[in-house]
Amino acid sequence: MKHLLSFTLVAALATPALAQEPRHDQHEHDQRKSSHMEQMERMMAPMMSAMAFAPDHLLSRKDSIGLSAQQIARLTALRDAAKTPHDAAAADAKTHMTAMADGMRAAAPDTAAIKGHFEAAHAAMGKAHWAMLSAATQARAVLTDEQRGRVERWATRMNHRSDDH
Repeated sequence: MKHLLSFTLVAALATPALAQEPRHDQHEHDQRKSSHMEQMERMMAPMMSAMAFAPDHLLSRKDSIGLSAQQIARLTALRDAAKTPHDAAAADAKTHMTAMADGMRAAAPDTAAIKGHFEAAHAAMGKAHWAMLSAATQARAVLTDEQRGRVERWATRMNHRSDDH
């Protein structure tokens, strides 16, 4: 799921900082890491629910949703239109994340340079998120009320399963 790239990159930002904490108690460290990830998941939950309507998700379930040929054509166009801006933004984010990680490995890291790459990566992740969220929002409008209900029920079930883990 390409739209999760941004979430993964944000989580990756936290991992080096958590890994550098003193290891007085591995259990305490694991709890803090878990707590941080749970916080990120709660923060991202509204967007993840909306992403159930991502055109690629809907197209992969076209039979169970009961999409018409016209709906398939419209969703395919939305998916294809979102791909270029998403992929460009994701590549930009990755470039800045790599530069940030390289900068953090220096013996005396330049915090201003690292901050610049962090802010650029963050902005690029926002662009990537927006490309997918915009496509999902438009895709939602392509569906009938009954189809939207099916997708919402599916998304709710998936969300409850992930809460159980």
